[in-house]
Amino acid sequence: MTYQEVLDQARTCVGPYCKACPVCNGLGCRNAIPGPGAKGIGTGFIRNCQKWQELCVNMDTICENKPADTSFELFGQKMALPVFAAPVGAMQLHYGDKYDDLAYNDILVAACAEAGIAAFTGDGTNPAVMEAAAEALKKQKGRGIPTVKPWNMETIREKMDLVKAADPIAIAMDIDAAGLPFLKNLQPPAGSKTVDELREIAAMAEKPFILKGIMTVQGAKKALEAGAKGIVVSNHGGRVLDQCPSTAEVLPAIADAVGGKLTILVDGGIRSGMDVFKALALGADAVLIGRPFVTMVYGAGAEGVQVYVDKLRAELADTMVMCGAHSLSDIRRSMLFGF
Repeated sequence: MTYQEVLDQARTCVGPYCKACPVCNGLGCRNAIPGPGAKGIGTGFIRNCQKWQELCVNMDTICENKPADTSFELFGQKMALPVFAAPVGAMQLHYGDKYDDLAYNDILVAACAEAGIAAFTGDGTNPAVMEAAAEALKKQKGRGIPTVKPWNMETIREKMDLVKAADPIAIAMDIDAAGLPFLKNLQPPAGSKTVDELREIAAMAEKPFILKGIMTVQGAKKALEAGAKGIVVSNHGGRVLDQCPSTAEVLPAIADAVGGKLTILVDGGIRSGMDVFKALALGADAVLIGRPFVTMVYGAGAEGVQVYVDKLRAELADTMVMCGAHSLSDIRRSMLFGF
């Protein structure tokens, strides 16, 4: 199947809130929660996408003529390109009845591993979600990254023990999920964590710990202090706080502050291989992509994931060659216009 055919097929079974739009930019689902839209008036999702498109690349073909190497390594695991599927949850609530969280993660983890990348898996109030994610990771010999929500410490410890048994590449926590409505008013309470609490959680992981939801230099420095090995610059797709800056806007300062000390990932509105190039030029080591992987799975299951990964790889390689970069380490901020 082609990418367009997968999108067309997804429109027959995703929704009613998600429209599997030709360009997933938050306009069609603005303020649609339940659904993939953003919180408040919906500017977070839209701004994330727009800011990547406002960046232009500098073409330079006066260089050696050789193919681009898009390969990337994270904590000893080699990937075909610096892209991960982002953790997505509550599938039936937001995207339609075709897949629940368990089935989605099972397809996604295996398909990403087969395509040469890896998936972050989601979490939920139903313990079966994390249990199934752990099983999906175990079947792929740990090729993936489970993402634990900021529950109370006892629940975190239980989930950590569960996912560690799958021997994953790393373990993440989406600390920005503290703003999700379903985490509020839980007993025992879930939500924000102090640096000391995160340090305890990082030690529990016994794996490289990635903290997702960093939007400031101060937050990145706190993550480093807490013992994280990586961060995801993320505003949770605009779903937890309206009128935040985009991830593209805050990424350069964060990369300048902690680059080389932490692995820096970024998500939010990244859709194409050229967007991936721009993110790396701004200082990220790799990116996460969420909603488009959902439409690919709904449209064609594992085949849809492969189609999208192939598309991203071709676009990234083409942009690299046309800008004079033959490996990811060649990509520089000066390859973006105005920098």
